[in-house]
Amino acid sequence: MGRVSTVNQYIAAAPAAARPMLKQIRAAIRHAAPQAKESISYRMPYYSYHGRLAYFAAFRDHVSYFIIPERAMTSAFAAVLKPYRTSKSTLRIPLGAQIPTGLIKRVVKAQIRLNAARAKK
Repeated sequence: MGRVSTVNQYIAAAPAAARPMLKQIRAAIRHAAPQAKESISYRMPYYSYHGRLAYFAAFRDHVSYFIIPERAMTSAFAAVLKPYRTSKSTLRIPLGAQIPTGLIKRVVKAQIRLNAARAKK
């Protein structure tokens, strides 16, 4: 993908197989955080609300959702994250797989709470 300046442009430039998945991730983030600012950062869609909230991106064989809150790796999220490849802050979803929109919404809301708590300090 070349340089893009909007999320719409990013999704349009993504591989065809990834576009519906990216749209679902975007919708889940926007549903969970309608107040979040949407932009492009590090050449991918980025959402902020009292700090970093979420990123997502398309790759050759998967899409990724970035920024899983620290406590997402605790028991509250561990069971639902098990079917996916994860790292400290990334959820990888193979192309063609079902997007876990409920999980993404829960993670975004958890990140909002963490960001809000940090903003109060």
